[in-house]
Formats: sequence, C-alpha cells, structure tokens
Amino acid sequence: MKVTLTTLSDDLYVLDVSEDLELENFKAFCEVETGFPAPEISIAFNGRPLLDDKKTLKDHGIQDGDIVVIQHMQQRGPQSQNFGLPALDFSTIQVPGGPSSSSGSASGSGSRPDEDPKAIKEMLLSHPEQVALLKQNNPRLADALLSGNMDAFTNVLQEQMAARRDQQDKYRRMLSANPFDAEAQRLIAEEIKRKNIEANMEAAIEYNPETFGSVVMLYINCRVNGHPVKAFVDSGAQATIMSSACAERCHIMRLVDTRWSGIAKGVGEQRIIGRIHMMQIQIENDHLTTSFSVLQDQPMDMLLGLDMLRRHECVLDLKANVLRIGTTGTETRFLPENELPDCARLFGNPEDAVRQVEKMEMDKALEDSRKEAEATSSGASTSGTGLTPSDSFGESAVQELVAMGFPREQVIIELRNFNGDKNNAVAALLAKSLKY
Repeated sequence: MKVTLTTLSDDLYVLDVSEDLELENFKAFCEVETGFPAPEISIAFNGRPLLDDKKTLKDHGIQDGDIVVIQHMQQRGPQSQNFGLPALDFSTIQVPGGPSSSSGSASGSGSRPDEDPKAIKEMLLSHPEQVALLKQNNPRLADALLSGNMDAFTNVLQEQMAARRDQQDKYRRMLSANPFDAEAQRLIAEEIKRKNIEANMEAAIEYNPETFGSVVMLYINCRVNGHPVKAFVDSGAQATIMSSACAERCHIMRLVDTRWSGIAKGVGEQRIIGRIHMMQIQIENDHLTTSFSVLQDQPMDMLLGLDMLRRHECVLDLKANVLRIGTTGTETRFLPENELPDCARLFGNPEDAVRQVEKMEMDKALEDSRKEAEATSSGASTSGTGLTPSDSFGESAVQELVAMGFPREQVIIELRNFNGDKNNAVAALLAKSLKY
C-alpha cells in the first residue's frame, strides 16, 4: 500500500510499504527518505501520535492512500532521560578567551549583532537596495532608519528583535513540551501559512511582476461649457458625477436642481447637492449630451459613469489606449501618466514604482544567491542547513543569529553571502523579514 508522509515544512514523500510493517521499521523507511534519525522521529495519524513501535501500520489504522505527519523530535541528553532532570542549555554562556568569543565573525566583534545598532544602521545605509527592501517589508524600522535619530532606530530595532526572540522561544518551548498541544498546532499552522504566503509572493515577483506596479487610471480631455476638464472614465460607476468646485469653475451651478439632493454611497459617503438634468460636453470635435449629479466633496472634477457610456455606445479599447464613441464613430486617447491630475494618483507617488522595481531586482538577486548557496551545501547536509569546511564562520555565529529569531537556513545563506560578517548578515535578514 502507498502511504504519504508530510512534514511541518510541507515536504511530501510517498512510501510503498506493507500494511504488516511494524512502526519501528516504518520509521527506518522514513529515515531514508527524510534524513531524520529514526529514534528522533515522531509520527502522528488523524491528530494523535503513534507511540507503540511494535504495532503494525494496520493495527494503528493506517490504510492505503492515508497521510501521516512526521516530525523531527530532538532527543534530550542522557541525564534528562535517566534521571528526569530538565535539559539545560549552556550554549549562551560566554567563556572569556574561548573560541566562541573570537570565531564566527569576520568583523572581529565579540558582541551580539543586535547589540550594535550603529553598525547595523551603517550597513543598511551603505546598501540602497537593502533600504528599499526594508521600506517595503518593515516600514516602521525603515522610517526610524531614515529619520537620522539613532535613539529611535535603536529602540525600534531592539523592540522588534526582542519580540522576534520571544516568539521563537515560545514556539520552541511549546513544541518541546507537547507538539500535539492545540496551541502548538496553531503556531505550526501559522508558520506554514506564513511560508505559503511568502512562496506565493516570490512566485508572483518572478512570474507576474507587473502586478506590483501602479495602474494608470483612465482619463480623457473634454470641455464643459467651453472650459477644459480632465474626466475620469469609470465603467463601474452607475451615474456621471461632477464636483461642486468644477461646476462653479464651468459656471453651471445655476442649473443644479437641489430637489435631487441626497447621499451617494460607495466606498464612502458623500452629499449630493443636486442634479443638472442636461448638459453638453465636448470630446474632441463631438458634442455629447449627458446629465450630472453634483457632489459637494468630490476630489476629481468629473467622472463619466455607465449611464453616459451606454447612452453613447462607448468602447474602452485598452490595447489601442483610446475611448471609442459608437454614436459618432470618433475616438479620443486616454491621457498618459504625466498629464493626469493630482487626484488621479491615489496609490502613492512615483517613488513607489522605483521602490517596487528595486525590490523585485533585489528579490531576484537574493533568490539566485539562495539557490547557489543551497547547491553548494547540498553535498554536506541532506537538510541544506549544515556547515561546510569552506565556511569562514562557525556554529556559534549561526546560533547567535538563530537566537534572534531568524530561520537557520536563511542565516547560513546570508553569512555565506557576506563571508561571515554578522552585522551585514543581520542587515540583510532584517531587510528581507516581514513585520506584520
């Protein structure tokens, strides 16, 4: 029968095994596929852990086509196994003059990278692409960085680092205590969701980058009562509207029928002053008749709604970038971005587009570096998170950055990219990390 294995990192494996296979032998098959040592493997089926290694898969209720969850459980030391004493972690103890105080950092600093905000600030400012990425992913830290206030940057950095470490510590404690606890499973589900969102965004950046750019709204030039107006073409609006300021500028407020006043509801609410029942607008050399609902607080001068577009059989040709008027057989071009009114730029300023381009280029470079690093380290470790003899940093440097809340795999990649410089690696990890 075929049994599907799934890990907490969404890896899938399909094993063809016998239903009479004992669980301990099944774990041996899992070790071959996943690289996890069989004694450190925990298997769950239908939300419950399988504890009896002598029972067969059939006895545990596993049938052909079922899916089981496999988890790598770190074994505790011999003292905790034999005497029930809690496992103590001495990795954070600094020994004066020891190897941990001098190795693992190309910069020669024995302090933790997050304890030197000035160095991180200088590293970020020296790499404009990292700053652009930080603005996109962590705008609060980016604002503190660009404010020039060192105290503000230090406070935000230390606050976010502490929150990241607390979250990681809580996550590890819950998994080590009871990985099948409801709260632990919720954290695992959130981590899987976050990874899926990041993978989805990376795929969109690589295969559909235009979705991250701003869209130019559809405006045309026209005249109302002889006065030039830039009109917004909106086939999703039910009625054609005009602002009270534009109506006054075109000297047609005298025609407003206040008996048609009311409230316009959409994304928000605006007060309708009244209605102009009939007015001609000039588009190119054609004079078309339409009506206006005059709104008091309307940012755009005029909006051509579906009533006017239907009445004159208009066609929005986005390939030719023109508006075709069916009743007259004429067409007018949509305005380019540099001719749009200020109110048309509802989604930011031109710097946003530059920032998006820089972010996509940086993400592409980071992805290439990640693939190259994974290819380099694949021969040394099946999990892709091991060190190689050519690395200029040690395990202590990796553990310092992992303790700050960053994934081990990303830590090793960034340390390799910067030849073991922890400050540069922290700056790159901060720029790539999302702050929700």
